[in-house]
Amino acid sequence: MIIYNVTCNVNQDIAEEWLSWMQEVHIPEVMETGFFTKYRLVKVMHNQAGDDGINYSIQYHTENEQKLNEYQTLHGPGLKQKTLEKYGEKVLAFRTLLEVIVD
Repeated sequence: MIIYNVTCNVNQDIAEEWLSWMQEVHIPEVMETGFFTKYRLVKVMHNQAGDDGINYSIQYHTENEQKLNEYQTLHGPGLKQKTLEKYGEKVLAFRTLLEVIVD
């Protein structure tokens, strides 16, 4: 099992709107691609000193790296672009790949 983790730093002034948009629009679009079996959306409880935004992590579960690579080739760029067009630099994201050892 592979987890595609997207950590987002969201400006406080748009955090509520962004969170609603993620739950109602973006995450459903990602899940509709069929490459992920489930997801989890979590709030990072303690931000680093000097970090004014709110941090969230979206963890998309997939069976293997091949499926993730297909998603990233076929759908990832377009979905990233939608977010960028909507929120610009008010949302900064970085992605990590995790391998589940014990579930």
